[in-house]
Amino acid sequence: MADQYPQAGLAPAAGSAAGYRLQEWLSFIGSESHKTFPALFIARYPAEYKPFARQMLERKFVILDQHLAENPYLMGEKFSVADAYCVAIMFWHKRSDIDLAPWPKLKSCVERIAARPKVREAMNAEAG
Repeated sequence: MADQYPQAGLAPAAGSAAGYRLQEWLSFIGSESHKTFPALFIARYPAEYKPFARQMLERKFVILDQHLAENPYLMGEKFSVADAYCVAIMFWHKRSDIDLAPWPKLKSCVERIAARPKVREAMNAEAG
């Protein structure tokens, strides 16, 4: 969707090296966090799976934290749709009873992005 509104500056040009890097981050978030988080707060998942899912997520948090130690955003210096997606998923840490303190760069990034006016506006609209 961001490529349909290039004036927003939320995605690099399609087909560029940065555009492919964006796709890598979106895929990472979708496959490594988005699909795993629900196991911690949706009842249909077996209780025996929850510790494994949590451990998998924590490994991914390390990757994100290390990357964010060197970059303010996933794509470097500029906020992108990958950051918005990541933060939307990371908000599930509250539902999952996960404290982000062991990953300070990730925690800081989530808080910084959550404080953006448009992000707050979207969160308020979703909360209804």
